[in-house]
Amino acid sequence: METRRVLVVGIDGVRLDLLPQLDTPHLDSIAHAGFLASVEVDDATPTMSGPCWTTIVTGVGVAKHGVWGNRFGGNRLDVFPDFTTRLAAEHGLRTFAVGGWAPLFLAQQGGPVFTAPSRLSYIAPREETPQAWEECDEAVAAEAARILGSGEDLHAGFVYLGAVDETAHFLGCGQEYRRSIETADQRLGMLLKALRDRPGHVTEQWTIIAVTDHGHRDEGGHGGRSDQERTAWVAACGPGLSADRAPSAVGHADIAAHVYAALGIAHDPHWTLDGTAFTA
Repeated sequence: METRRVLVVGIDGVRLDLLPQLDTPHLDSIAHAGFLASVEVDDATPTMSGPCWTTIVTGVGVAKHGVWGNRFGGNRLDVFPDFTTRLAAEHGLRTFAVGGWAPLFLAQQGGPVFTAPSRLSYIAPREETPQAWEECDEAVAAEAARILGSGEDLHAGFVYLGAVDETAHFLGCGQEYRRSIETADQRLGMLLKALRDRPGHVTEQWTIIAVTDHGHRDEGGHGGRSDQERTAWVAACGPGLSADRAPSAVGHADIAAHVYAALGIAHDPHWTLDGTAFTA
């Protein structure tokens, strides 16, 4: 009997308009098997990592989850938890979250966003520089690949890669930024290989979702309302997803909604999700 599984890979700060110019075979393979769609950060949401990632993993907007910036104090994540926490607490499923941005994973700056997945791995960058973040992301990808390849009965996971965003902040959206995107794609490939190599892969149906939170200005930076900053994207493949069935519009809140649908979990009206599954 085939079992449903979901992996969400968040790659921070990747501009959609640059992807066609870059060597990203693993992201391209997801898009080819499913779809790649632009996401517009809605008018109520600041184009910042905190609110965007919180919307992505909770399925509700800023008015509900209460994260308005990169300090998370005053949030309502006890009412609107991330999908790894909800799946573990309410459905008894095995979930994990891995990454290196502290407030997503630790009780810092009002966090964490991932409050109680079955397994949580935080890997700190040694300093706030592009190179240190590349090293951090490499360790994150290796840890996530180890978890995925362990044969553990996992149902859903989230992996966060932050080096692309940090590179843009320090160096702008030039050649270093573009190389960082291509390197992030290589790390995505590590995760996809780990899935294929799982001992029980032939009996598993995986939905893969890769997503970014916001874009960047040419000189680096975000938080404003320019098209470059507010344009994000999502690529997804898996059961029921294909290029000829791509959704006409996708929002950040749809990510968590699709995670639940992909696992065969019916929408609970008490969750008051703002998103809907891609295939809804």
